[in-house]
Amino acid sequence: MRRTTLGSVAAAGLLLGGLAVAPTSAQAVNTSAEAGVIPGSYIVVLADSASPRAVAAEHARTQGATVDHLYQYSIKGYAAHMSATAAARVARDSRVVSVVPDREMSIDAQTLPTGINRIDGELSSARAGDGAGSVNVDVAVIDTGVDLDHPDLNVVGGTNCSTGRSYDDGNGHGTHVAGTIGAKDDANGVVGVAPGARIWAVRVLNNQGSGSWSSIICGVDWVTARAGTIEVANMSLGGSGSEPAGSGCSTGDALHDAICRSVGAGVTYAVAAGNSAVDSKGAVPAAYDEVITVSALADFDGQPGGLGAATCRSDVDDTFANFSNYGADVDIIAPGVCINSTWKGGGYNTISGTSMASPHVAGAAALYKSTHPTASPSAVQTALVNAGNLNWNNVDDKDKIKEPLLNVAGF
Repeated sequence: MRRTTLGSVAAAGLLLGGLAVAPTSAQAVNTSAEAGVIPGSYIVVLADSASPRAVAAEHARTQGATVDHLYQYSIKGYAAHMSATAAARVARDSRVVSVVPDREMSIDAQTLPTGINRIDGELSSARAGDGAGSVNVDVAVIDTGVDLDHPDLNVVGGTNCSTGRSYDDGNGHGTHVAGTIGAKDDANGVVGVAPGARIWAVRVLNNQGSGSWSSIICGVDWVTARAGTIEVANMSLGGSGSEPAGSGCSTGDALHDAICRSVGAGVTYAVAAGNSAVDSKGAVPAAYDEVITVSALADFDGQPGGLGAATCRSDVDDTFANFSNYGADVDIIAPGVCINSTWKGGGYNTISGTSMASPHVAGAAALYKSTHPTASPSAVQTALVNAGNLNWNNVDDKDKIKEPLLNVAGF
């Protein structure tokens, strides 16, 4: 498993940590020796009939649990620190569906950016780059936060489920994602796929780009509570895992079930496939069927044909990015190499990763929802896949499945 610093080009989107299959009945799992487990931290999933606030308060009083997050909208439950003995006792409560260890998660790391050009953003209804105004849509960036004062972004609110005291971005990654989605069409800096989209900063990762399942579920829960306002969410982050056994949104896998129910509430999720050059079936949330999983294209000139010279990193123009995860779980491919976008401190930066590919798709989903407000997440995914083209070279794609390349010219 590769580890780099965020400052390196390929850092964005790196997958960390491990995952065991969630239990199908209430039990506390002893995973203290497993990679990626956060010692003493647990996620407690409750029956839908239970009151998360009341049960968490009772367990805090009787079991010594220190409650970190309450979940009320995507799943019923809470996250807390407690001893393994206390977790085992909590698991025996008849109101408890499952008790699973919390785990690490991390970031997956006015010109017309090459990525916007490559997906024909300037030909969409928003005509990115022509100064025509803003797209009427709301997008959640579930990430390291977003630079609240960046002049090229329309940040309208958010929440902090991580460290620190606000949802401002102390890393830069979330701000970069936000710019690809919706940087303003204002003749300054860069322009996004859905220019001027209203951005909701959902900080679930710290300044080092690290976080936990519990903090991410907190962010998903917050978005789900606002599903009538927020149409699209981007998750350029991930950890090791797989699609849970069973079907529907009550599998006992807390992260999956939270996202599944959020999608059921009407929020379309675009997620990064991951940057480990392995099958994405071993990465979450990329492996989940309910989300749009995005791999990365190496594109250096914003044009088809494979003629662009490599710029910020070595790769071959118009081919599958050499770091990108692949596999049957991938739904669509989008530019993810040497992407210029907004950065913390009001600046701009060029980085690479499936983290950079995913927000192109989130922006496209937002663009589609702005003109098709009643479209379900599955309808949005179908529209994006059907609008894509195969005008790229998959010679180095390990699974030889040629995913459609995102194109928004018809949106």
